Amino acid sequence: MSVAANPNVESAAPRRNLMDRFIDAIELIAAFFVGIVALDIFVSVLLRYFFATQIPDSYDFGRLLLGILIFWGIAATSYRGSHITVDLVYANVGVRMKRVIDVFATLVLLFVVTVQTYTLFGKVMGTRADHVLTFDLRLPVWPFFLVAWIGDVSAVLLIAVRTYRLIFHPELLGGQYQIKPVE
Repeated sequence: MSVAANPNVESAAPRRNLMDRFIDAIELIAAFFVGIVALDIFVSVLLRYFFATQIPDSYDFGRLLLGILIFWGIAATSYRGSHITVDLVYANVGVRMKRVIDVFATLVLLFVVTVQTYTLFGKVMGTRADHVLTFDLRLPVWPFFLVAWIGDVSAVLLIAVRTYRLIFHPELLGGQYQIKPVE
């Protein structure tokens, strides 16, 4: 009898709550933008090399998409804590002190990214008010800035969730924030 047919048998995969699905969605969106940037670069190089032509506004699209990718990448890496870290103090203290350091560092990160999000919103509104356009197609630039800002808002939300979980439910992070030494 299969697991689906027998309600008494628990699934091997842990049940995912709404917040975990939200976190996964943010990471999927960030991965999507990585693919879009890679595709833009690949097609631009292919057209330039083989056909001596280019996509109109390819430079503008490339730089705007890269900005979007950076802010969504901040969102994706901030929650998991999977960015590169080097800390001799952290590696040499006990578990309780590591948690204190993690909470403090995450609170500082939350503050910095919140201020960044606030100032980026001003940039979105200023770009919209100034009617900044791309060079070739004369498309408005502010929607790209808005998508980047939404990525930054997502980063604030995910860092807030990480802070909450570090303080009240560190087991939900699955030990992923612990340093694994390279051997």
